[in-house]
Amino acid sequence: MKYKVYIVEDDSSISRLLQEYINKYGFEGRIAENFEDIMIDFNEYNPDLVLLDVNLPKFDGFYWCKKIRQKSKLPIIFISARDSGMDQVMALESGADDYITKPFYYDVAIAKIKSQIRRAFGDYAAKGEERIVELEGLKFYPERYEIEFKGEKLIITKREGILLECLMKKYPKVVTRDLLLEKIWDDLEFVEENTLSVNISRVRKRLQIVGIDKGIETIRGTGYRLNKTW
Repeated sequence: MKYKVYIVEDDSSISRLLQEYINKYGFEGRIAENFEDIMIDFNEYNPDLVLLDVNLPKFDGFYWCKKIRQKSKLPIIFISARDSGMDQVMALESGADDYITKPFYYDVAIAKIKSQIRRAFGDYAAKGEERIVELEGLKFYPERYEIEFKGEKLIITKREGILLECLMKKYPKVVTRDLLLEKIWDDLEFVEENTLSVNISRVRKRLQIVGIDKGIETIRGTGYRLNKTW
């Protein structure tokens, strides 16, 4: 089986070289053509992995990453000349799985593609029955990043899911800020001071949407704990 890689990069020299390497290593690469709406090609091609630039015509890569995440859990790798920590944080918060800064070695890009394909479809992919994390009627489905409570369902982002799962598994204990940061970022150097607080706030809002108000309690100077009042 040839895994399909959708290359969303408007620099034709880079996109052609990426396609050449991708095809050389046994994958099938397709270059985006319609930057007005990349979802048209995405839906037609039905790729297994997306390479996505940040700077694109009309809408940026963060926008398209969120649109893709509404339809699919496939691996998304950003490739961009924007190398600031905040750009990388924004990519991860938009739902990306990895981030490569330009200029890059094409062999490194191929290695990262292979790694994400293995995790999604190969030896490291989840097998068997779907895993469910449950606490007093609140259900979280890690394989599809969906929460459910009293019949209400909602898709959340990867980072929100990691935070929520950690809080659910540790309940009724307090989860420290350091532990939560370790869970969602491999390199703490790129984390802004308020990034964790922002993401916790987003999880609170997701819980409110499905009917759980004040679902996360802030323990000043320590971390966070689920406030199981439902």
